[in-house]
Amino acid sequence: MPRALITGITGQDGLYLSELLLSKGYEVFGLIRGQNNPKYALVRRTVPDVKLLTGDLLDLSSLLRAMEQAQPDEVYNLAAISYVAYSWENAMLTADVTGKGVLNMLEAVRLYAHDDLSKVRFYQASSSEMFGKVQEVPQRETTLLWPRSPYGVSKVFGHYMTINYRESYGLHASSGILFNHESPRRGPEFVTRKVSQAVARIKLGLQDELVLGNLDAKRDWGYAGDYVEAMWLMLQQDEPDDYVVATGETHSIRDLLDEAFAVIGVDDWSRYVKQDPRFMRPAEVDLLIGDATKARTKLGWEPKVSFSDLVRMMVENDLAEQAALAGK
Repeated sequence: MPRALITGITGQDGLYLSELLLSKGYEVFGLIRGQNNPKYALVRRTVPDVKLLTGDLLDLSSLLRAMEQAQPDEVYNLAAISYVAYSWENAMLTADVTGKGVLNMLEAVRLYAHDDLSKVRFYQASSSEMFGKVQEVPQRETTLLWPRSPYGVSKVFGHYMTINYRESYGLHASSGILFNHESPRRGPEFVTRKVSQAVARIKLGLQDELVLGNLDAKRDWGYAGDYVEAMWLMLQQDEPDDYVVATGETHSIRDLLDEAFAVIGVDDWSRYVKQDPRFMRPAEVDLLIGDATKARTKLGWEPKVSFSDLVRMMVENDLAEQAALAGK
Protein backbone atom coordinates (compact mmCIF):
# COMPACT_ATOMS: atom_id res chain seq x y z
CA MET A 1 0.00 0.00 0.00
CA PRO A 2 1.60 3.32 -1.04
CA ARG A 3 1.78 6.02 1.62
CA ALA A 4 1.32 9.77 1.13
CA LEU A 5 1.75 12.78 3.39
CA ILE A 6 -0.25 15.91 2.54
CA THR A 7 0.41 19.33 4.06
CA GLY A 8 -2.46 21.79 3.76
CA ILE A 9 -4.92 18.91 4.21
CA THR A 10 -7.65 21.30 5.44
CA GLY A 11 -7.88 23.21 2.14
CA GLN A 12 -9.98 22.31 -0.87
CA ASP A 13 -7.02 20.72 -2.67
CA GLY A 14 -6.03 18.69 0.37
CA LEU A 15 -9.53 17.27 0.70
CA TYR A 16 -9.92 16.42 -2.99
CA LEU A 17 -6.41 14.95 -3.18
CA SER A 18 -7.08 12.85 -0.07
CA GLU A 19 -10.22 11.43 -1.67
CA LEU A 20 -8.34 10.67 -4.88
CA LEU A 21 -5.44 8.92 -3.13
CA LEU A 22 -7.73 6.93 -0.83
CA SER A 23 -9.67 5.75 -3.89
CA LYS A 24 -6.37 4.51 -5.34
CA GLY A 25 -5.58 2.47 -2.24
CA TYR A 26 -3.12 4.83 -0.55
CA GLU A 27 -2.62 5.16 3.17
CA VAL A 28 -2.96 8.93 3.59
CA PHE A 29 -1.51 11.12 6.33
CA GLY A 30 -2.42 14.77 6.71
CA LEU A 31 -0.40 17.43 8.47
CA ILE A 32 -2.52 19.77 10.56
CA ARG A 33 -1.31 22.77 12.53
CA GLY A 34 -2.32 22.83 16.18
CA GLN A 35 -4.65 20.71 18.28
CA ASN A 36 -7.46 23.26 18.14
CA ASN A 37 -7.43 23.82 14.39
CA PRO A 38 -10.96 24.99 13.48
CA LYS A 39 -10.95 22.79 10.37
CA TYR A 40 -10.05 19.60 12.22
CA ALA A 41 -13.68 18.48 12.36
CA LEU A 42 -14.13 19.22 8.65
CA VAL A 43 -11.27 16.88 7.73
CA ARG A 44 -12.48 14.18 10.09
CA ARG A 45 -15.96 14.39 8.60
CA THR A 46 -14.92 14.61 4.94
CA VAL A 47 -12.06 12.09 4.83
CA PRO A 48 -12.31 10.02 8.03
CA ASP A 49 -9.76 7.49 6.77
CA VAL A 50 -6.95 10.07 6.71
CA LYS A 51 -4.54 9.83 9.65
CA LEU A 52 -3.86 13.31 11.02
CA LEU A 53 -0.45 14.37 12.33
CA THR A 54 0.41 17.61 14.10
CA GLY A 55 3.06 19.81 12.53
CA ASP A 56 3.98 23.31 11.45
CA LEU A 57 5.82 24.39 8.29
CA LEU A 58 7.83 26.83 10.41
CA ASP A 59 9.06 24.06 12.76
CA LEU A 60 11.48 21.72 11.01
CA SER A 61 11.60 19.31 13.95
CA SER A 62 7.82 18.78 13.74
CA LEU A 63 8.12 18.09 10.00
CA LEU A 64 10.83 15.51 10.63
CA ARG A 65 8.61 13.81 13.22
CA ALA A 66 5.74 13.76 10.72
CA MET A 67 8.00 12.20 8.08
CA GLU A 68 9.10 9.50 10.53
CA GLN A 69 5.51 8.78 11.54
CA ALA A 70 4.08 8.72 8.03
CA GLN A 71 7.09 7.16 6.25
CA PRO A 72 5.62 8.41 2.96
CA ASP A 73 6.42 7.39 -0.59
CA GLU A 74 4.94 10.69 -1.78
CA VAL A 75 4.79 14.13 -0.14
CA TYR A 76 2.36 16.77 -1.42
CA ASN A 77 3.18 20.24 -0.07
CA LEU A 78 -0.07 22.17 -0.45
CA ALA A 79 0.16 24.24 2.74
CA ALA A 80 0.48 28.01 2.38
CA ILE A 81 -1.04 31.31 3.35
CA SER A 82 -2.90 31.32 0.08
CA TYR A 83 -5.18 34.35 0.23
CA VAL A 84 -3.42 36.86 -2.02
CA ALA A 85 -5.08 39.98 -0.59
CA TYR A 86 -3.98 39.06 2.95
CA SER A 87 -0.35 38.77 1.83
CA TRP A 88 -0.03 42.56 1.68
CA GLU A 89 -1.34 42.86 5.24
CA ASN A 90 1.17 40.35 6.58
CA ALA A 91 3.96 40.00 4.05
CA MET A 92 6.51 38.62 6.52
CA LEU A 93 4.31 35.78 7.75
CA THR A 94 3.36 34.98 4.14
CA ALA A 95 7.05 34.84 3.21
CA ASP A 96 7.80 32.57 6.17
CA VAL A 97 4.97 30.09 5.55
CA THR A 98 4.48 30.19 1.79
CA GLY A 99 8.16 30.63 0.97
CA LYS A 100 10.42 29.38 3.75
CA GLY A 101 7.90 26.67 4.63
CA VAL A 102 8.68 24.99 1.29
CA LEU A 103 12.39 24.97 2.15
CA ASN A 104 11.63 23.42 5.54
CA MET A 105 9.52 20.72 3.92
CA LEU A 106 12.18 19.97 1.29
CA GLU A 107 14.83 19.77 3.98
CA ALA A 108 12.65 17.42 6.05
CA VAL A 109 12.30 15.14 3.02
CA ARG A 110 16.05 15.25 2.35
CA LEU A 111 17.00 14.49 5.94
CA TYR A 112 14.43 11.71 6.26
CA ALA A 113 15.49 10.03 3.00
CA HIS A 114 19.20 10.88 3.26
CA ASP A 115 20.39 7.34 2.55
CA ASP A 116 18.11 6.87 -0.47
CA LEU A 117 16.51 10.02 -1.89
CA SER A 118 14.70 7.97 -4.52
CA LYS A 119 12.34 6.56 -1.89
CA VAL A 120 10.33 9.81 -1.56
CA ARG A 121 8.73 11.86 -4.32
CA PHE A 122 7.84 15.48 -3.62
CA TYR A 123 5.15 17.74 -5.09
CA GLN A 124 5.20 21.52 -4.63
CA ALA A 125 2.05 23.58 -5.15
CA SER A 126 3.31 26.45 -7.27
CA SER A 127 0.92 29.11 -8.53
CA SER A 128 -0.05 31.10 -11.61
CA GLU A 129 0.29 34.19 -9.39
CA MET A 130 4.03 33.80 -9.95
CA PHE A 131 3.52 35.12 -13.49
CA GLY A 132 1.99 38.34 -12.15
CA LYS A 133 2.78 41.05 -14.69
CA VAL A 134 2.61 38.54 -17.50
CA GLN A 135 5.41 38.60 -20.05
CA GLU A 136 3.65 36.43 -22.62
CA VAL A 137 0.14 35.16 -23.29
CA PRO A 138 -0.65 32.37 -22.65
CA GLN A 139 1.74 31.52 -19.82
CA ARG A 140 3.76 28.32 -19.96
CA GLU A 141 6.54 26.68 -17.97
CA THR A 142 9.24 28.82 -19.61
CA THR A 143 7.47 32.19 -19.14
CA LEU A 144 9.46 34.73 -17.12
CA LEU A 145 8.11 35.05 -13.58
CA TRP A 146 7.13 38.58 -12.49
CA PRO A 147 5.09 38.26 -9.27
CA ARG A 148 2.88 41.18 -8.19
CA SER A 149 2.11 40.31 -4.55
CA PRO A 150 3.99 39.09 -1.47
CA TYR A 151 2.14 35.80 -2.00
CA GLY A 152 3.40 35.53 -5.59
CA VAL A 153 6.96 36.41 -4.56
CA SER A 154 6.85 33.75 -1.82
CA LYS A 155 5.58 31.15 -4.27
CA VAL A 156 8.46 31.98 -6.64
CA PHE A 157 10.93 31.31 -3.82
CA GLY A 158 9.34 27.93 -3.11
CA HIS A 159 9.22 27.08 -6.81
CA TYR A 160 12.90 27.75 -7.41
CA MET A 161 13.90 26.07 -4.16
CA THR A 162 12.10 22.93 -5.36
CA ILE A 163 14.04 23.07 -8.62
CA ASN A 164 17.25 23.61 -6.63
CA TYR A 165 16.70 20.50 -4.49
CA ARG A 166 15.92 18.51 -7.63
CA GLU A 167 19.14 19.67 -9.31
CA SER A 168 21.36 19.69 -6.20
CA TYR A 169 20.35 16.42 -4.56
CA GLY A 170 18.58 14.45 -7.29
CA LEU A 171 15.31 14.59 -5.37
CA HIS A 172 12.25 13.55 -7.39
CA ALA A 173 10.65 16.97 -6.88
CA SER A 174 8.01 18.39 -9.22
CA SER A 175 6.04 21.63 -9.17
CA GLY A 176 2.53 22.11 -10.45
CA ILE A 177 2.02 25.69 -11.63
CA LEU A 178 -1.70 25.60 -11.03
CA PHE A 179 -3.93 28.33 -12.37
CA ASN A 180 -7.02 29.34 -10.39
CA HIS A 181 -9.00 26.30 -9.39
CA GLU A 182 -12.25 26.49 -7.50
CA SER A 183 -14.95 24.29 -5.97
CA PRO A 184 -17.78 24.31 -3.43
CA ARG A 185 -15.03 23.73 -0.85
CA ARG A 186 -13.29 27.02 -1.68
CA GLY A 187 -12.96 29.44 1.23
CA PRO A 188 -15.50 32.31 1.27
CA GLU A 189 -12.69 34.89 1.17
CA PHE A 190 -11.92 33.96 -2.45
CA VAL A 191 -13.86 35.86 -5.10
CA THR A 192 -15.49 32.83 -6.74
CA ARG A 193 -16.94 31.55 -3.47
CA LYS A 194 -17.75 35.08 -2.32
CA VAL A 195 -19.84 35.44 -5.48
CA SER A 196 -21.54 32.04 -5.29
CA GLN A 197 -22.44 32.52 -1.61
CA ALA A 198 -23.76 36.02 -2.19
CA VAL A 199 -25.83 34.96 -5.20
CA ALA A 200 -27.36 32.14 -3.15
CA ARG A 201 -28.14 34.48 -0.26
CA ILE A 202 -29.66 37.08 -2.61
CA LYS A 203 -31.90 34.38 -4.08
CA LEU A 204 -32.98 33.33 -0.57
CA GLY A 205 -33.63 36.92 0.53
CA LEU A 206 -30.79 36.84 3.07
CA GLN A 207 -28.60 39.49 1.40
CA ASP A 208 -29.23 42.59 -0.72
CA GLU A 209 -25.92 43.32 -2.41
CA LEU A 210 -22.49 42.00 -3.31
CA VAL A 211 -19.46 44.28 -2.89
CA LEU A 212 -16.40 43.58 -5.05
CA GLY A 213 -13.24 45.27 -6.31
CA ASN A 214 -11.91 45.04 -9.87
CA LEU A 215 -14.52 43.49 -12.17
CA ASP A 216 -12.23 43.39 -15.19
CA ALA A 217 -9.48 41.11 -13.88
CA LYS A 218 -9.31 37.92 -15.94
CA ARG A 219 -8.45 34.44 -14.72
CA ASP A 220 -8.14 30.91 -16.03
CA TRP A 221 -10.57 29.09 -13.73
CA GLY A 222 -10.80 25.31 -13.43
CA TYR A 223 -12.24 22.73 -11.04
CA ALA A 224 -10.05 21.74 -8.07
CA GLY A 225 -11.22 18.13 -8.30
CA ASP A 226 -9.69 17.93 -11.79
CA TYR A 227 -6.45 19.61 -10.80
CA VAL A 228 -5.49 17.24 -7.97
CA GLU A 229 -5.35 14.42 -10.52
CA ALA A 230 -2.57 16.34 -12.30
CA MET A 231 -0.65 16.53 -9.01
CA TRP A 232 -0.79 12.75 -8.63
CA LEU A 233 0.18 12.16 -12.25
CA MET A 234 3.32 14.29 -11.84
CA LEU A 235 4.62 11.99 -9.11
CA GLN A 236 3.99 8.89 -11.22
CA GLN A 237 6.46 10.03 -13.90
CA ASP A 238 9.93 8.52 -14.14
CA GLU A 239 11.51 11.97 -14.21
CA PRO A 240 10.49 14.99 -12.09
CA ASP A 241 9.51 18.19 -13.89
CA ASP A 242 7.37 21.33 -13.68
CA TYR A 243 3.95 21.59 -15.30
CA VAL A 244 1.40 24.31 -15.95
CA VAL A 245 -2.09 23.07 -15.06
CA ALA A 246 -4.84 25.19 -16.60
CA THR A 247 -7.91 25.12 -18.83
CA GLY A 248 -6.53 27.48 -21.47
CA GLU A 249 -9.67 29.65 -21.21
CA THR A 250 -9.91 33.04 -19.56
CA HIS A 251 -12.93 34.70 -17.97
CA SER A 252 -13.41 38.06 -16.25
CA ILE A 253 -15.13 38.71 -12.94
CA ARG A 254 -18.02 40.04 -15.06
CA ASP A 255 -18.24 36.65 -16.80
CA LEU A 256 -18.29 34.99 -13.38
CA LEU A 257 -21.17 37.26 -12.32
CA ASP A 258 -23.05 36.52 -15.55
CA GLU A 259 -22.82 32.76 -14.98
CA ALA A 260 -23.58 32.88 -11.25
CA PHE A 261 -26.62 35.13 -11.46
CA ALA A 262 -27.95 33.15 -14.44
CA VAL A 263 -28.26 30.13 -12.13
CA ILE A 264 -30.88 32.03 -10.09
CA GLY A 265 -32.56 33.48 -13.19
CA VAL A 266 -31.14 37.03 -13.01
CA ASP A 267 -29.97 38.49 -16.34
CA ASP A 268 -28.95 41.96 -15.12
CA TRP A 269 -26.89 41.78 -11.93
CA SER A 270 -25.88 45.47 -11.93
CA ARG A 271 -28.46 46.45 -9.30
CA TYR A 272 -26.99 43.93 -6.85
CA VAL A 273 -23.24 44.45 -7.38
CA LYS A 274 -21.29 47.38 -5.93
CA GLN A 275 -17.59 48.21 -6.31
CA ASP A 276 -15.45 49.38 -3.40
CA PRO A 277 -11.84 50.63 -3.67
CA ARG A 278 -11.05 48.74 -0.45
CA PHE A 279 -11.14 45.52 -2.46
CA MET A 280 -8.69 46.73 -5.12
CA ARG A 281 -5.21 45.19 -4.95
CA PRO A 282 -2.17 47.51 -4.65
CA ALA A 283 -0.72 45.76 -7.73
CA GLU A 284 -3.26 43.88 -9.82
CA VAL A 285 -2.65 40.84 -11.98
CA ASP A 286 -4.87 41.67 -14.93
CA LEU A 287 -4.74 38.60 -17.16
CA LEU A 288 -3.83 34.99 -16.43
CA ILE A 289 -4.32 32.22 -18.97
CA GLY A 290 -2.32 29.01 -18.99
CA ASP A 291 -0.91 26.78 -21.72
CA ALA A 292 -1.17 23.25 -20.33
CA THR A 293 0.14 21.55 -23.49
CA LYS A 294 2.97 19.88 -21.57
CA ALA A 295 0.58 18.44 -18.96
CA ARG A 296 -1.74 17.20 -21.70
CA THR A 297 1.00 15.55 -23.77
CA LYS A 298 3.30 14.20 -21.02
CA LEU A 299 0.79 13.42 -18.27
CA GLY A 300 -2.27 12.72 -20.40
CA TRP A 301 -4.20 15.15 -18.21
CA GLU A 302 -7.33 16.98 -19.38
CA PRO A 303 -9.73 19.23 -17.41
CA LYS A 304 -13.21 17.72 -17.33
CA VAL A 305 -15.47 20.36 -15.70
CA SER A 306 -16.30 23.48 -17.77
CA PHE A 307 -16.38 27.02 -16.38
CA SER A 308 -20.19 27.17 -16.61
CA ASP A 309 -20.61 23.81 -14.89
CA LEU A 310 -18.15 24.82 -12.16
CA VAL A 311 -20.03 28.05 -11.37
CA ARG A 312 -23.37 26.23 -11.41
CA MET A 313 -21.98 23.58 -9.07
CA MET A 314 -20.82 26.23 -6.61
CA VAL A 315 -24.03 28.28 -6.65
CA GLU A 316 -26.25 25.22 -6.27
CA ASN A 317 -24.12 23.99 -3.37
CA ASP A 318 -24.40 27.39 -1.65
CA LEU A 319 -28.14 27.56 -2.25
CA ALA A 320 -28.53 24.27 -0.37
CA GLU A 321 -26.04 25.23 2.33
CA GLN A 322 -27.43 28.70 2.98
CA ALA A 323 -31.00 27.44 2.97
CA ALA A 324 -30.11 24.83 5.58
CA LEU A 325 -28.31 27.41 7.73
CA ALA A 326 -31.33 29.73 7.53
CA GLY A 327 -33.75 26.90 8.27
CA LYS A 328 -35.51 27.33 4.91
